[in-house]
Amino acid sequence: MEELLERLLEQCRAFTSWGQAADYIPELAKSDPASLGIYVIGSEGKHSWAGDCHQPFTIQSVVKPILLLQALLDNGTEHVMQRVGVEATGKPFDAINAGDQSLDSGNINPMVNMGAILMCTLIQGKDYAERFQRLLELTRRLAGDEEIDIDEAVYCSEKTHGSKNRALAYLLKSHGLLEDDVEEVLDCYFRACSIRVDCKALAHIGAVLSNRGRLPASNQRIFPAAMSRYVNAILMTCGMYDGSGEFALRVGVPAKSGVGGGIMAVVPTRMGIGIYGPALDRKGNSVAGIRLLEQLSRELYLSIF
Repeated sequence: MEELLERLLEQCRAFTSWGQAADYIPELAKSDPASLGIYVIGSEGKHSWAGDCHQPFTIQSVVKPILLLQALLDNGTEHVMQRVGVEATGKPFDAINAGDQSLDSGNINPMVNMGAILMCTLIQGKDYAERFQRLLELTRRLAGDEEIDIDEAVYCSEKTHGSKNRALAYLLKSHGLLEDDVEEVLDCYFRACSIRVDCKALAHIGAVLSNRGRLPASNQRIFPAAMSRYVNAILMTCGMYDGSGEFALRVGVPAKSGVGGGIMAVVPTRMGIGIYGPALDRKGNSVAGIRLLEQLSRELYLSIF
C-alpha cells in the first residue's frame, strides 16, 4: 500500500499548481499550495501514508459531519431532520439563499455553512463554551488523538473576517430558524472550523464512519450504526459542496472537504482516508487531493457504485 500511495501521490503532485490556497481567511493564505499528503487506515487496522501527511492544518468544513454527529447524539434523528434538511442545494457552501420565498430547513443541509451554524445550536450545554468543549472532545475521540486543539491564529482570523458567515447567521435569525445570540453561535462555529488536525486524524475519523461507529483499533462503539449511515449518506450527496455529483462519478465514496485543504473520505467497511492539499479549485475543494482520491479509487475499486 505504501508504494502505491507514493506512486499515486507523485503522479498527482503536479495538480497542486492548478489551484491556490484560500485567501478570504488571511491565515489560510499562508499555507504552502505545493503540499500534498495522504493517510489510510484500513478496516484491519493497518496504517499507510505518503507525502506531507503529518503537516497540521485546520479542519474547516470537515468538522461538519462531526457537528452533525454531535447533534444526532444529543437530539436524535427526527429532531435534527426537522431543523436541518438533507437535500443537496446545488449552490456554493457559503451561498446566501435569499429569495422571495421564506427560508426553511428544507433549503439547507448539514454540509453547507448555514446548516452547520444551525447545528451548533443543537449541541447540548449550559453555554456555548461548554457546547464547543463537548464537540472538541468528540472530535478527539473520533480522531484518536487527545491532544487535538484549536489553532488560535486561524480562529482569530476567522472571527475577524467572518462577515459572510455573519450574514448567513442573521438571515437564519430573520427567518426564525436561529433563536440564540448570533455572536455566541458564530464563536462556537469559528472555533469548530479552527480545530487543528492532520491527515492521520482525518483518516481515523473516516475509519470510524467506515466501521459503522466503532473505533478501528478496539472496535469499541461510540455511536449507533444508524447514525453512521445517516452521516455517510449526506456526505455522499452533499459533502463535496456543489461538486458532489461529479465527485460521486469520479471517486464514488462518501467524503467531506474543507477550505483548509483537507479531505476526509469513507470507504464503507474498508478504510478511512485523510488527505491534505491546500491548493483549492473554485468550489473550495483540494485540486490534487481529488485527483489523488480518484486514482486511488480506480486502483483499489473503492467506488460504492
